[in-house]
Amino acid sequence: MKETFVAAMRRRQLSSSFHALDGVSFEIGEGESVALLGFNGSGKSTMLKMISGVLTPDRGKVLIRGRVAGLIEVGAGFHPDLSGRENIYLNAAILGMSRRETEERFDDIVAFSEIEQFIDTEVKHYSSGMFLRLAFAVAIHTEVDILLIDEILSVGDEPFQAKCLARIRELHREGKTLVVVSHDLDMVADLCERAIVLRSGKVVFDGPSHEGVSELRAG
Repeated sequence: MKETFVAAMRRRQLSSSFHALDGVSFEIGEGESVALLGFNGSGKSTMLKMISGVLTPDRGKVLIRGRVAGLIEVGAGFHPDLSGRENIYLNAAILGMSRRETEERFDDIVAFSEIEQFIDTEVKHYSSGMFLRLAFAVAIHTEVDILLIDEILSVGDEPFQAKCLARIRELHREGKTLVVVSHDLDMVADLCERAIVLRSGKVVFDGPSHEGVSELRAG
């Protein structure tokens, strides 16, 4: 309210428009693994948020077939005053899992997170690493058809990152569709078969991932 009042008094524009994406159009087939590549501000995360339904496009449509889980803001649905156990059920429900599905996967989620002894401790007492481990473990055990991943592999220690990457590869082998955003170009080139390179909100390349990485690096 203060910013609105000051802007009105000074006759300044409070906000401005910005096209994060401009005329972007592509299709991703079932079971594909696709990397969205580009420098900061190119529109990668905006594209992931539109695919996940967090954002809606001003023009055009985003059509999705199947169940989507977005590892975009990991742990966004966690409540600090609830225990790890309670937050598993809460966040799993937000990600679209039924209570029965969560109960079936509960032990696997806890084991993956490696924080069994703290599972009944309130999350507000967790370290940032513990929090991210549990949040990722919940998200990665969701029953999905399409998995959206945004830079979350940069969190945690190296062994945990390796375990996360192995789990993502396993999901892809099971036929899940992957859409990945990461600044680790070597990792995404190895993980993904296809790359879509964005520059200033436009698609400048769509093809094999190793060629996409070369296109970005030549950039």
